[in-house]
Amino acid sequence: MSGPVVYRDYRDDLERYEFQMGVERGRLALTMDLLTDALVLVGQHGVYCQSARTPGKPVMDVRLIQQQLEGAKQLVVDVMTQLKNKGATFRSSIPEDAEGDSPR
Repeated sequence: MSGPVVYRDYRDDLERYEFQMGVERGRLALTMDLLTDALVLVGQHGVYCQSARTPGKPVMDVRLIQQQLEGAKQLVVDVMTQLKNKGATFRSSIPEDAEGDSPR
């Protein structure tokens, strides 16, 4: 087996995101999807693993996992925003006469 399994298992999604957003942002977009799926699974688990101390809330380890996943998602969002802004800054720094068709 060569390379991480994620590249094989999510090949179609990864190709779509990379095409739409570029390699870096595309991979981060897939990461957001995977983190969101993990949050959903942890949330479902939290429904069945209720805390004895605070009824109606998930047990502490489930809450900690949720917090960590939410923090990771926020970091990914921040990086995606920075990459997007960096691309916008780069595009806006190109002189207008360089953006048109070049003579052949």
